Parts: sequence; C-alpha cells; structure tokens
Amino acid sequence: MPELTYLEAINAALHDEMDADPRVFCLGEDVGRQGGAFGATKGIQQKYGELRSIDTPVAEAGIAGVAIGAAMAGQRPVAEMQFGDFVSIAFDQIVTCAAKMHYRIGWAVPMVVRCPNGGGVGGGPYHSENVEAWFHHHAGLKIVCPATADDAYGLLRASIQDPNPVVFCEHKFLYRREKADVPTGADGRIVPLGKARVARTGSDLSIITYASTVRLSMAVADTLEAEGTSVEVVDLRTLVPLDREAVLASVKKTGKAMIVHEDNLTGGFGAEVAAIVAQEAFEYLDAPVTRVAAIDTPIPFTPVLEREYLPTEEDILRAARELAAY
Repeated sequence: MPELTYLEAINAALHDEMDADPRVFCLGEDVGRQGGAFGATKGIQQKYGELRSIDTPVAEAGIAGVAIGAAMAGQRPVAEMQFGDFVSIAFDQIVTCAAKMHYRIGWAVPMVVRCPNGGGVGGGPYHSENVEAWFHHHAGLKIVCPATADDAYGLLRASIQDPNPVVFCEHKFLYRREKADVPTGADGRIVPLGKARVARTGSDLSIITYASTVRLSMAVADTLEAEGTSVEVVDLRTLVPLDREAVLASVKKTGKAMIVHEDNLTGGFGAEVAAIVAQEAFEYLDAPVTRVAAIDTPIPFTPVLEREYLPTEEDILRAARELAAY
C-alpha cells in the first residue's frame, strides 16, 4: 500500500477513474502537457492522450461551459480551476446552468469542478479564497472538502461517479503536508458523499470542522485531553449533502458544540451548522454554540498578517477552553 500525499492521492484518483471509465476526461489551464499548476494531473495527457486531458485557454467560464455540455452529452468531465478563486468567473455557468439543469429538464450533469483553494501558502487575496460558502446556497450542487489524503482519493472517485455536478474543494496547504497509506486501483476505497467521519471520539465537547482545520482541531483535542477535557472531532467531509445526523449525534452526546473552518466567519458554512444545532439540539446544549473562523477581510499576502487572518491552533484552543469551562 503506497504512502501518498494529498496531492498524489488526487492524481491517483484521476488515473483510476480514467482507467475505469472512458467517459472521464480532464480539462483546464495547463492540465495536459504541464500536469497542472500543482501537478494534480501529472502524467494524464501522456497516458490517455490530448482528447482526455485538454489544455484550455485562460477562460474559466468557457471551461465550465464545455464541461456542462460534455456532461449533458454523456461524458464525465473533471474541470480544474487553476486556483479556486478564479471559479468566480465561471459562477454563472455553474449555478445558473449546471446546478439547475436536472430540475429544469431532468438531465443529469455528471461533472466535477476541482477548486484548489485556501490560505497558509502566501498566495494573497487573489489566490487563497475558500470558495465552499459561495456555492452551498445553490440547490443542485454537491460540495466536497476533504481533509486527509485517503479521503481526497475516495471522495474524488465518488464525485466523478456521481450523476450531479460537484464542486470539489482541495486545500492547497494540505497538498504536500497530509500523507497516508492510500490503496489505489482495484483496492481503492470509494468514500460515499454525505457521510461525516468521527476523527476522534470524546465526551465533553464537539468540534465540527472540515478541510484544513481538521488537523488543527485534532492537535487541540490532544492538548485538551492532557488537561482532562475529552473532545470529539467530527470531520464533515462533504458540506452538501451534509451529514446532519452525525453532527447532531455528537452534540447531543457532549452538550457543547464548536464549529471551526478557515473561511470567513460571516456567512461561512459554520453559520448553517450552528443554526442546525441551535434548532434541532437546543435542549441538549449546555453552552452557546461557538464558531472559530477567519476574520472578515481579504486574505493578506504578508505571512505575518496571513497568520493573524487565519484561525490558528491557539485560537481554537482558547475558544475550546472557554467553551469547556462554561
């Protein structure tokens, strides 16, 4: 079983799905000969040819539009936005066309839009956005945010096989930092969409999180365990569909809920989770629902300011201690 980085796991998933299904193809800026800006599509054009790994112009709306048309014609395109921030240019295609096509005329749109996103790498305000909250308001789209290498592999394969359009958010900070023994090929594990993962069991406090902040939350749980506080960490994996049952089961068990994500606090996906907990588990709560997230500004380029902007392990630990003591 090979140890793969998060990025290598994405590449392996693409290879395995293209081996398994001739309808799968990749398109995007530099995805072919270069193998993508980060290497996620490395080796695909060389193995499968230029018709299954298509280098496109710098035109995100066009990339999304071609993917939609191909999906409606029976193919399974995987479109890469070179940086997740640039998906805003393709917003109309994705939310007006792809998301609503099945509702309007009953046609499936089996496509994946891969969005390398997130901060922590000094990308500045135009290359570091977390884009998941932009899309969760729009019915018809599925949203996936893996936190581990094995989930990046399994969730991407499930996304490609799904008959619906999927926005697949890959966190750039995790690309080469998260590693795991990931079975591939015939032994590869498909991770179903809509199923959260209890990354750590606990009894005193629930941290509900996803993507880059899972690793921070796990470190906080280790620290609090040494202080006598048992923390349960729930990795959502997919935001749409959301595993509400897993969230509510954890909160009902611990009585305290903290939602952590890297995206901005205001209007971030954590607000939706907080509303669900407040409405459906109010009688089980022993403290107010707490959120930890990025501040409501553009993402700074300077590393010192970027660290101030992003939620840190120290921020999560401080909030968790306050919640545990409430």
